[in-house]
Amino acid sequence: MIISMKPHATRQQIEHVCERIREFGYKVHSIEGEERVVIGVVGVGDVTPCLESLEATPGVESAVRISAPYKFVSREFKSEDSVIRVNGAEIGGDEFAVIAGPCSVESEKQIMETAEGVAAAGARMLRGGAFKPRTSPYDFQGLEREGLKLLRKAREATGLGIVTEIMSDRDVELVAEYADCMQVGARNIQNFALLKSLGSCGRPVLLKRGMSCTIKELLMSAEYVVAHGNPNVILCERGIRTFETATRNTCDISAIPVLHELTHLPVILDPSHATGKRSLVPAISRAGVAVGADGLIIEVHPCPEKAVSDGAQSLTLADFHALMRSLDPYIELWKEACVGAAVTA
Repeated sequence: MIISMKPHATRQQIEHVCERIREFGYKVHSIEGEERVVIGVVGVGDVTPCLESLEATPGVESAVRISAPYKFVSREFKSEDSVIRVNGAEIGGDEFAVIAGPCSVESEKQIMETAEGVAAAGARMLRGGAFKPRTSPYDFQGLEREGLKLLRKAREATGLGIVTEIMSDRDVELVAEYADCMQVGARNIQNFALLKSLGSCGRPVLLKRGMSCTIKELLMSAEYVVAHGNPNVILCERGIRTFETATRNTCDISAIPVLHELTHLPVILDPSHATGKRSLVPAISRAGVAVGADGLIIEVHPCPEKAVSDGAQSLTLADFHALMRSLDPYIELWKEACVGAAVTA
């Protein structure tokens, strides 16, 4: 349920409405806009008595049910786009955000060279895995704490925000100490204990769609994080598993505009995992910009042939620089579209 307060509702009236909601046994989630306060109401059971009571409460303009099962992340709850800030960069506003870096942090030389290269090309954030979920137990599992320390060193040298994967609720505090944004990978998108913990981690969360995950399931995972106290969630389309074998995954490019219709959260695209092929990354990146993605997350490595993981889909630093320049005209059109949408709104 959404409670819209009148434009000039007093603080006392707002607090009274929140108290009435709690008396009915529901949780309160409020958004304070420039003109009015909107209060979200979530919980289990028939909301009719609560709705009828609040409609007659002083200061309330309207009270309506939210039909979507994901309440806080739905467009019904918040019509304007959310803007998530990561170490000075914005995702979801009028700035197109590019996150780039290797699949895994392998050494100080590798991560520093990559960070300096992608920063020079125009990336705003550095990605790199310190903890790596691998299909085989014999594959490289990441440098863990040492990898996190190297990421922090790269941030200090370049100013790039750090995006790194979190795999367990036991490691939330550790990773949050070093990271600017906590990434939940495709395999952990329905790790509900982890999602709950991220609700209080104090960092933005980047949720990657699971390879067999529906759009609704992705949004329900986002709802877990937001409902537990963290509104700063970024969604990522990274390809889904289908019958096709020509690419590593099938890029569901339509998911981006669909998500923008359903949620106020920003949506980015991972063309590296969506295709699994270095040669396809530029074309899918351009497609992502064209359909309205708020940013890209791209795998880049100084020497992909020596990468311990995902070398086949990683761009060289030169390739990444060329890609960024090729995106410039597309991003200019993207910005014009953002301005037009703002004026229309």
